[in-house]
Amino acid sequence: MHFRKYFPYYAMMLPGIIYLIMFKYVPMMGSVIAFKDYSVFQGIWGSAWSGLENFKKLFEYPDFYRILRNTIVLGFIKTFLVFPIPLILALMLNELRNAKMKKAIQTIICIPYFISWVVVGGLVFDFFGVGGIFNNVREALGMDTLLVMQKESWFRPVYLISTIWKESGWGTVVYLAAISSIDPSLYESASIDGASRFQKMRYITFPLLVPTALILLLLNIGNFLTLGFDQVYNLYTPMTYSVADIFDTYVFRVGIQEAQYSFATAVGLFQSVVGLIMVVVFNKIANKVSEDGGLW
Repeated sequence: MHFRKYFPYYAMMLPGIIYLIMFKYVPMMGSVIAFKDYSVFQGIWGSAWSGLENFKKLFEYPDFYRILRNTIVLGFIKTFLVFPIPLILALMLNELRNAKMKKAIQTIICIPYFISWVVVGGLVFDFFGVGGIFNNVREALGMDTLLVMQKESWFRPVYLISTIWKESGWGTVVYLAAISSIDPSLYESASIDGASRFQKMRYITFPLLVPTALILLLLNIGNFLTLGFDQVYNLYTPMTYSVADIFDTYVFRVGIQEAQYSFATAVGLFQSVVGLIMVVVFNKIANKVSEDGGLW
């Protein structure tokens, strides 16, 4: 009875469920490769077991701690430094009274999200290149040309700025949706009591956004060590490997280019386990901070 009544809603959910099963759950079976000496000719189940040998190799790898450090630093930047920006932008957009201007600004800041990291990487290299705007301004001020993308000290600031520019606008969508669900009578009561617009934002809008912010933070923490291959790969150079090489780029070089599939799977499984542990720990912390702040 209920199925027939809500069939259109189930039909809408079906593509998402199929995608989740095919691309999230089915690939989990391949995680067994991390415990095997995988051979493409013998297949997953025909390959010999190697136990924890691949994990031992990972932890004994000379550059493991450098890669781990880089991943943690960039993960901290993306998870904790970039995370508040969409919330701040959403609060600022919500205070705009001109609807057309509000929509225009939101559209402008959301557009970069739909641009591929390949294109963004090209734009960044052009901007900071020898003939780019950055060096043209430096030359106009009498300063020497600076090869930013070849400097280790510049990679992380460029990573931070490019992440904010590309992803922060899209992050405001969820917060603006949460703001739209706030009871208008709260603002009306505050106006009667003489509250200013800043006080309404501080004591009504922001506190009611905290549960949403905590949930999004927990989801981001789950990917703390899985930063994404595209961004770093399109921004780093051989001169910045020491500060830019992360697990995702390392897995690409080892797993794809060198065909060490078992070892690359062990690295991916290590990332997933760490992410799971962090989500569980921070979920408990979120439950203590806010009653509605945790995922469960």
